[in-house]
Amino acid sequence: MPQIVYNPVIEPPPPPPKPPIQKRPVQPPVTGENVPGNWLPPSSVEKSWSAIVIHHSATQNGNAAIFDKMHREQNGWDGIGYDFLIGNGTDSGDGEVEVTFRWQKQIPGAHTGGTPNNWANEKGIGICLVGNFDRTTPTPRQMQSLSKLVRFLQKRYGIPQSQIFGHGNFPGGHVTHCPGTRFPMGRLLQMTGP
Repeated sequence: MPQIVYNPVIEPPPPPPKPPIQKRPVQPPVTGENVPGNWLPPSSVEKSWSAIVIHHSATQNGNAAIFDKMHREQNGWDGIGYDFLIGNGTDSGDGEVEVTFRWQKQIPGAHTGGTPNNWANEKGIGICLVGNFDRTTPTPRQMQSLSKLVRFLQKRYGIPQSQIFGHGNFPGGHVTHCPGTRFPMGRLLQMTGP
């Protein structure tokens, strides 16, 4: 007759390996206006705005952090001069809208020099698209993001089409080609018009 042996040292099998944790990018909260929540400045500091000024970086690549560092080190500013930056897929996503500290704190920009009483920086929202639009045009995603952002800002602050400018066309501003000779301003105005 076989003998049954009791062995109390038997260990349970190890648990199955856990699947790797999938990290999702953190998305900003979405407002009732179907735009990212970080497009809305804190209500405690929000001010009125009268114009929108479009710029290009005149570089092939970049993102908000790169331009922030450049504006601090080369221009002696307190950081990036724009309120928003729209990536071209090099150092940030293609069409990605980066919101800068200026917008979040609602402090004057440093994007359009030469206007009387610094009006363009005090009352104009500075939006920069990464790219050199003297050589190329914005990507389709950049234009989609730009038109969505401009429409949102127009609606929120009552900014008419007549107050959307390319940097070089801003009344009283320094003479410049910005946002580039190949930037499709007419197309932007069609995309954001009534």
